[in-house]
Amino acid sequence: MPRLNKKNNKQKEQGTANVSVLNWLGIGSARSFVLYLMLASLLGSGLLVVRTTHENRFAFNELQELRDSANQLDVQWGQLLLEQSTFGVDGRIENKAVDQLNMQVPQIDNIVMVRND
Repeated sequence: MPRLNKKNNKQKEQGTANVSVLNWLGIGSARSFVLYLMLASLLGSGLLVVRTTHENRFAFNELQELRDSANQLDVQWGQLLLEQSTFGVDGRIENKAVDQLNMQVPQIDNIVMVRND
């Protein structure tokens, strides 16, 4: 029995020495190499899909923030237009009062100040 074990050990040692790295990795044949290549490409494309989805979410969030700020600017613009129109109304009211109602600005001597104490 010891003799057989020595033979088996020598064969095992020689067999492991002859095994190439490709066979050790399990891609000794073309089919297994193609299979591993396809698996690697599948994993890579899956990771790219995750990355693209992540970037799209961030871009969509930024778009929503920009839309909100645009809406706020539109509201501000409307308020400024209202202010401008009210400032223009004073001169218009004075002109109508003078033209249509024949009103005049009183003299300083005719102005009476009323105090509420």
